[in-house]
Amino acid sequence: MSATITAPDGVNLVIVRVDTGEPGLIGWGCATFTQRAFAVAEIVNTYLDPLLRGRDISDISDIWQTTTLDAYWRGGPDLGSALAGVDEGLWDLAGKRLGVPTWHLLGGRVRTAVETYTHASGRDFQELADQVSACRDAGYRHVRCQMTVPGQSTYGAAQADRAHSTWDPEAYMRLVPNMFAQLRERFGDELEIIHDVHERVDPHQAVRLLRAVEEYRPFFMEDPVAPEDVDWLPRLRAHVSTPIALGELLSDMQTFVRIVTERQVDFVRCHISAIGGLTPARKLATLAELMGVRTAWHGPRDVSPIGHAVALALDLSSGAFGIHEHFEFSPQTMEIFPGTPTTSDGMIAANTAPGLGVEFDEDVARKHPPVSASTNWHYSRVRRRDGSSQRP
Repeated sequence: MSATITAPDGVNLVIVRVDTGEPGLIGWGCATFTQRAFAVAEIVNTYLDPLLRGRDISDISDIWQTTTLDAYWRGGPDLGSALAGVDEGLWDLAGKRLGVPTWHLLGGRVRTAVETYTHASGRDFQELADQVSACRDAGYRHVRCQMTVPGQSTYGAAQADRAHSTWDPEAYMRLVPNMFAQLRERFGDELEIIHDVHERVDPHQAVRLLRAVEEYRPFFMEDPVAPEDVDWLPRLRAHVSTPIALGELLSDMQTFVRIVTERQVDFVRCHISAIGGLTPARKLATLAELMGVRTAWHGPRDVSPIGHAVALALDLSSGAFGIHEHFEFSPQTMEIFPGTPTTSDGMIAANTAPGLGVEFDEDVARKHPPVSASTNWHYSRVRRRDGSSQRP
């Protein structure tokens, strides 16, 4: 097996190739952890490849368990992402060997298509509203809405002035309820509004913020607290009814078990690569279904089309499905990844190709080499007015 890094849209995507020795039979998995792409590729190429040579590709569960434990110190998104690339490649192969889509192996479909949401943002409300209108015209009923806080380093929307790299959470908290009010006035109650807080407020501020937007009926508010503050979730739940989505920064499955079994969240939002791939994600989806929690797997542009296909396999086969985060990939990305999922009227239909349904063209990928680690995303560069580091 081997890992390749490609960046057709300026974002490093890590793809793992799993070889069987059988002509033409190759499995592909997404190992993308953009901020540590080179480290993840090194784990795959230097450690996992020699460890797994000669193993039976049918032993997906055992391979996941033994590789998880092999380093003795387990966990973390670096190892999790490397394991995910291998794990997803094996699930891809399992479907291809039988000539069926991977979702077929997960119990078959419980739906024929999945509802998606996409992103809209703006430097002011008019720009945001124009993007939301375009999303609705394309058939989306669910839209994640982000708006620039004037003069701030704003997540999910263009900065008004890139010379500024500061963050004032109180200014943000004044803006968001006003944004919701204008969206409801402009688009009515049929638009399902999603907003990503991105852990940029303190826990006590999160309580105030979720209360302030409650009347505007968000579909969910994402990451209102940071991973290290998940113990605040019961207090948050006690004071607000706004649906909570959380988990893209968590790679510890035991934390997911706790917040799901205690129903502290409405949607689990994990980055499937970070937790180790399809094998643990399907177990989490089953647990979520039993507890009445829904899934909304992390799916922006730093999840490859193969990673999106993994999420779709789970979406199609799981009763816990809530919503699928969709990113419209560029033509150059779609050339590298034949079979990239696309929407029609805001929905993605079930794929019928064997395996995950997305391939990887290594020759085309080489035309889009990885971007330097020094120019990659660095969230920690955002600071508050007093110079202290702001959680991203």
